[in-house]
Amino acid sequence: MRVFAIVLLIFSSLSANPADQLVRIGVLSHRGFDITIKNWSPTAEYLTNSIPGCRFEIVPLDFSEVDPTVKFGQVDFLLVNSSIYVNMEVRYRVSRIATLDNLVADTPYNVFGGVVFVRSDRRDITTLADLEGKSLLAVDETSLGGFQMAWRELRMAGVDPYRDLSKLEFAGTHDKVVMDVLAGRVDVGTVRTNILERMASTGQIRLDEFNIVSPKGHTDFPFARSTRLYPEWPFSKLQHTSNQLAQKVAVALLNMPRFSAAAEAGNYAGWTVPLDYQSVHELFQELHLPPYQELGAFTLIDAVRRYWYWPVIALAFFLVMSVMTTWVVRLNRELQRSKLHLQRQHDLILNSVSDGISGVDLDGNSTFVNRAMEEITGWPAHELIGRNQHQLLHHTRSDGSCHQADNCPVYQTFRDQTPRFVDDDIFWKKDGSAIPVEYSSTPIRDENGQTVGSVVVFRDISERKKAEEAANQHLMELAHVARLSTMGEMASGIAHELNQPLTAIATNSHACIRMLESGEVPRERCADVMERISAQADRAGEIIRQLRQFVRKEQPERTLVDINELIAEVLILIRPEARRASVQLLTDLHTGIDRVLVQHIQIDQVILNLVRNAIEAMTEVDNRRRQLRIQTRMSRSKNEILVSVADTGPGLNEEIRGQLFNPFVTTKKEGMGLGLSISKGIIESHDGRLFTDTEAGWGVVFRFTLPAMGVTGEERE
Repeated sequence: MRVFAIVLLIFSSLSANPADQLVRIGVLSHRGFDITIKNWSPTAEYLTNSIPGCRFEIVPLDFSEVDPTVKFGQVDFLLVNSSIYVNMEVRYRVSRIATLDNLVADTPYNVFGGVVFVRSDRRDITTLADLEGKSLLAVDETSLGGFQMAWRELRMAGVDPYRDLSKLEFAGTHDKVVMDVLAGRVDVGTVRTNILERMASTGQIRLDEFNIVSPKGHTDFPFARSTRLYPEWPFSKLQHTSNQLAQKVAVALLNMPRFSAAAEAGNYAGWTVPLDYQSVHELFQELHLPPYQELGAFTLIDAVRRYWYWPVIALAFFLVMSVMTTWVVRLNRELQRSKLHLQRQHDLILNSVSDGISGVDLDGNSTFVNRAMEEITGWPAHELIGRNQHQLLHHTRSDGSCHQADNCPVYQTFRDQTPRFVDDDIFWKKDGSAIPVEYSSTPIRDENGQTVGSVVVFRDISERKKAEEAANQHLMELAHVARLSTMGEMASGIAHELNQPLTAIATNSHACIRMLESGEVPRERCADVMERISAQADRAGEIIRQLRQFVRKEQPERTLVDINELIAEVLILIRPEARRASVQLLTDLHTGIDRVLVQHIQIDQVILNLVRNAIEAMTEVDNRRRQLRIQTRMSRSKNEILVSVADTGPGLNEEIRGQLFNPFVTTKKEGMGLGLSISKGIIESHDGRLFTDTEAGWGVVFRFTLPAMGVTGEERE
């Protein structure tokens, strides 16, 4: 499998544009080479598509390969755990540009921890102190979540993993640690949080097969853990990587949609601005790990042995103090420069993003804005900062009604600490005009984890709105052409259907004339003939009315209608074609279902298209019952109407079924392949779904759903 992945990488490199700059991203392969390629290649593809002229490639790295790879500049960017990053930052001046937002269920988290676990049948190990004399399997000595976090907690419990355990080994990957503990080859294992849950979700293990040692709780973090929480993996640039390229990568990562293909493949929720990694530094200092390994202490005996005279000792002491003072001053200057650099980088990233970004404190006042927000809203930064953003930008809804601050999603975000995304709203510009926007609101927390406000990222969607309106207009025109084409195909049957009542009208009219001319016809008999003429005229009129309604251009307004009545209207037009094809029409229409808010003619078109397809499919099969069933049902749990059209035709093969709703795909000899594609577009524009299904005794079953409005036909009447 590893060889196959390498061949795949080489093939993709050869097939790419040779003029593009190759950018290599080193990724820590903590769960194995193949999983790393699978999880992170879509992220590289996303960056390739987002940054023209660059082609990004994933380079999986074992724990032992990270240091030499960075040292010799064999990659341009680095994605490793927080502990390795801290060492690379000190040794080779690697700098972070973004932090991973890990996805937990539907919630992003940018912190993680370590979990110490045993098999569920080991009742003798419940606390970290119980590990004394037991065997422990970890991921790697440099793995933060897979060893170092647990080491710190063991040290706090009075257990030295290098001295007090019967055996300490390293497996290289998290998955191997879990499987070795499950197999009983070691007593205890430690991995990073979410590993057990991910392996359980893929069916590799069951969570009830393990017990957590010294579990920690009482936080919003959803995973089992035995350690404190630390910031997630940072995405960082090497020293030789240009700041211009790093800026483009940072902007692309921060703009990554939460539900993009890259995020889903990596099982994360996107990226956030670089976090503070001080907690990792404190861990290294406590464990005396590089770059904070303990130096030898300078004792009085050493001073006596080295210096024989007190003046010399005093001089040495003065020199040492001078060096230390100089060192501290230099470090302080470097910290100040680093802080200034980070601040400038932060401002540069904010101002380089095309989306508007602003910070809001707990009082609703703006704390910072970027240049894009000034340009989009027309408000300069000095007029926004310190003033209530809701009163300036978000005070009124699109219908002109007042938008109360208590209902503002931005306020609700820092009150319940829940991120929100609003896909359609309006902001007000300084000149008094409104702009349609989509925006996200995410809580901002301080170093103590307390919510201090929220950050709002919004985008002007005026052009997208115009494009959607143009697409809807195009769909309406295409649907109208399709209806005219359908009526052309059905013209012969409809003409025959109209000819019958017209013939009956003519015949009965002549008969009535003859009776009147004879002068001996009873009055009641003449009235009976006139009633027949009236009934046939009503029948012909109903057919013509349905025909005119179906072929006219529909209005954009939607109305509340009864879906059963729509089906009855369509059956008036389709019965002639059904009789010619010897198809029996069966209806199973549920009474008392809610009405739907739709464009009347468009839903008529969908039903007629599905019914005609079913009739044409059954004419291709001989010696089989020809039945077509139309069924309606109400789903109270999902608050939607379900319409089913089933036939006894030959069915569909899997190849056609997978492409059935694509334009120009058809099973008919002379079909255009647009009917189902148009029908699917109509249903989706009504917030519904059109799909195929299987049911015993039937060939093909088409179903579509429409949102119910909570009003039944009886209530409306």
